[in-house]
Amino acid sequence: MTELPLADFIEQVARRTDRALDACLPAARVTPVRLHEAMRYVVLGDGKRFRPILLHAAGELLGAPAERLDVPACAIELIHAYSLVHDDLPAMDDDELRRGRPTCHKAYDEATAILVGDALQALAFQLIAEDPRLDALPAATRLRMLAELARAASSRGMVGGQALDIEAVGRELSLAELENMHIHKTGALIRVSVRLGAFCADPVDEAHLRALDHYAKCIGLAFQIRDDILDVEGETAHIGKTRGKDAADGKPTYPALVGLEEAREMADRLLGDALDSLSPFGERADTLRALARFVVDRQR
Repeated sequence: MTELPLADFIEQVARRTDRALDACLPAARVTPVRLHEAMRYVVLGDGKRFRPILLHAAGELLGAPAERLDVPACAIELIHAYSLVHDDLPAMDDDELRRGRPTCHKAYDEATAILVGDALQALAFQLIAEDPRLDALPAATRLRMLAELARAASSRGMVGGQALDIEAVGRELSLAELENMHIHKTGALIRVSVRLGAFCADPVDEAHLRALDHYAKCIGLAFQIRDDILDVEGETAHIGKTRGKDAADGKPTYPALVGLEEAREMADRLLGDALDSLSPFGERADTLRALARFVVDRQR
């Protein structure tokens, strides 16, 4: 799919996504100026762009053109950014630091932060519905992309996971309950990133889609486990948010439930399962394999 080393592939897609996001966001000088400034502030900050990177890797594996992949990559990142803005609000996680900078409600105000999230979510769906770079896809495929993104962001996906997260504060969850929460809160957007990339290579072999979906489910959980580990032992300057805040807030985490060592072993097992699911693709899936390893080894 690509001969680039992983670091170069990550940088290339991240820069490409940054340019695409800059182009699709309203200019800061356009009324309402403060809202558009805040939208650009949260989206164009120093994000990892992990979901767009996954989307491009999955799409390229199946032969989708990069220009087409830019559209759902931006949509996913807009949904992700909106979720972070709302998660950081005082009524939610009450965070003051995100991506190494003041959170949106601190840099602007709470009302603006709420509106930023609302606007980013709407823009994500508008892109997939209207962007001419997707015109070559059948209408049914485009509609499926919209439906799957909506489901991943809904009460049966990311938003539902956030609701479970709020309800879990101060409670002891079973491992099954914790996994269910994160399959929705974190995993849903990661899974739909891979699926949207695959849809851009229309027509998609359903067996390939199932294999990629299982891969994404595994690394989605591994991603959250690594996040929980970094909350314990990561450096604030590296992770871009306050270390130890989840524990201080009484949030259930994998290290708190099973211990650090078992949490690491769980991530490793998920990594192995993810790698196994890519066997139908042979060497063509080496970038996705490298991304899975990156998930469990990252320091931010």
